[in-house]
Amino acid sequence: MSDLDGRTFLVTGANTGIGKETVRVLAGRGARVVLAGRSEDKTRAAMSEIANATGNTDLDYLPLDLGDLDSVRRAATTFLDSGEPLHVLINNAGLAGAKGLTKSGFELAFGTNHVGTFLFTDLLREHLIESGPGRIVNVASTAHYRAKGIDWDAVRQPAVSRTAFDEYSVSKLANVLHAQELARRLEGTGVTTYSLHPGAIASDVWREVPFGLRHVLKLFMKSTADGAKTSLHCATSPDVAGDSGLYYDSCRVKTPSQVATPELADELWRRTEAWVAG
Repeated sequence: MSDLDGRTFLVTGANTGIGKETVRVLAGRGARVVLAGRSEDKTRAAMSEIANATGNTDLDYLPLDLGDLDSVRRAATTFLDSGEPLHVLINNAGLAGAKGLTKSGFELAFGTNHVGTFLFTDLLREHLIESGPGRIVNVASTAHYRAKGIDWDAVRQPAVSRTAFDEYSVSKLANVLHAQELARRLEGTGVTTYSLHPGAIASDVWREVPFGLRHVLKLFMKSTADGAKTSLHCATSPDVAGDSGLYYDSCRVKTPSQVATPELADELWRRTEAWVAG
């Protein structure tokens, strides 16, 4: 299959789990894929494995630590300086179950899953428009339904819940809101946006959860191949080309949480914009 020849995809968190499987399928369909992540060794190992499996060597590595806004800016600059087009950005990287603050001073899940992702997307947004038509895909989670809203003070403090899952849920709500607000701001540009639940997947996103609990959780989870299906649907399917800002589950549109309102999306955008401007 070579239906994605000439299309460039950038996937964050691409060296393991859903991200790696997403890259494998894209490469198998002829796409050029840039894999963004923290570990060069792990990413290059994944690239070698994917190239051997698909025969596609048009893969590249981009250093990116979403918890460090300086790293985010460097990564965006590096990509933009390359001069190559960008047709699809898949914000796949995610963190769950960890406690503490990012280097940039946010609760770990919120800072990594939302704030860093927001800035990275914002820095690449105009280039996506210029390269268009394009797509921005946020890998969220059904966990966003658990969030009752966003406590603007709590997102600047370490997680207080025992498993940090409440904080993770807020970060996933932010992913959904981000895609919604992006859709409004990108209307008419040729760039469409999507958020999605990949399913409960046995992936590296749970790496910070205590081993015993992590092992039990993974017994009830789907494979990464299943997990990548909705990401790939949103990133490549012609069936959703005319849609924007919607939330998907099992490759179908689903109504997001009732707290995912335009008003909250706008407030989150304005606050995050101010945070990353500093």
